[in-house]
Amino acid sequence: MINNDVLRAIRYMLDLSDGKVVEIVQLADPAFPIEKADVQAFLKKDDDEGYAECSNAVLTHFLDGLIVHYRGRDPSVPPRPVETRVNNNVVLKKLRVAFELKDVDMHQAFADAGFPVSKPELSALFRQPGHKNFRRCGDQLLRNFLKGLTLRSRGS
Repeated sequence: MINNDVLRAIRYMLDLSDGKVVEIVQLADPAFPIEKADVQAFLKKDDDEGYAECSNAVLTHFLDGLIVHYRGRDPSVPPRPVETRVNNNVVLKKLRVAFELKDVDMHQAFADAGFPVSKPELSALFRQPGHKNFRRCGDQLLRNFLKGLTLRSRGS
């Protein structure tokens, strides 16, 4: 999925203002350069004037910031380096951690979106890429998961 679409979907799901998105990004790294104007450019449609592509660094900082925002930071553990690679599996994992979702919750989110996923399919998404049962998370799968989370948090 395109990073801008993921950012847009999560922002809508949580009803975040542009300023709040900036705050969340800076929870992961206070020195990361981002401003409200950048967020507004990321949220525009790709054919609008002023559109900017959301980089992997921005999205990972945002997702890591969500984890800190919802779960807090453990002062005894040094901050983890921000990953530079982003794919749908990484987004799914970070959302699962941020919202403290169990398998049951994830199955429910998929079911709410009208896209049921079996237990083996779901566990395959969280395996290491080299594992024989690893499965890449497709755009449709991530889109339906975000839709299910949105229905869960905002209602129908």
